[in-house]
Amino acid sequence: MSKVEIHGYAIVSDNDCIADASGQTPDVLRNDSDWAYFQAELNKSAVTVLGRLGHEANSNPKGRLRMILSSSSTGLERRADGWWWNPERQPWIEAIRTVLPDGGRVAVPGGRQVFDLFLGIGYDAFHLTRAEETYIPHGVPVFSDCEDDKRAETILSEHALRPEPRQILDPKGPVSLTIWRNGHQDS
Repeated sequence: MSKVEIHGYAIVSDNDCIADASGQTPDVLRNDSDWAYFQAELNKSAVTVLGRLGHEANSNPKGRLRMILSSSSTGLERRADGWWWNPERQPWIEAIRTVLPDGGRVAVPGGRQVFDLFLGIGYDAFHLTRAEETYIPHGVPVFSDCEDDKRAETILSEHALRPEPRQILDPKGPVSLTIWRNGHQDS
């Protein structure tokens, strides 16, 4: 099988949240520069993997190939709106061989259960955008382990990812981006 690269994408608050208590993306996490960066990254990807709620909440006007995680799937099913995958019933390697037989980039924009799942599968890169000086009370953290007062950066480091230099996407935010790359890419 050709190479599959897994790239995670999240914009988080200073307390590592991706959503508010209701599960919605709050305005403090909406930034035009981050959105432009994210869309350009999706354009480089062969498939986007997201949870069912994210799929239902975000339209797909560009018709990008999607892989939707859902317990309603019997394993891996092709439906009109994308591939529906239940990781409890079919292993990742089998599913991705069907969806991307020639390999390619996989974009993983979440939510939290999807981010957690791919920590175990293994990211090649995680694009962590931070809306600095923001706080979301009782929000949904990017990774489940963030609920235990662990920072997202610590969790990424514990999964063999190493940071590249921090970039500023929007100085008015400020909104910064750090790409964390797998330290074992050549293995």
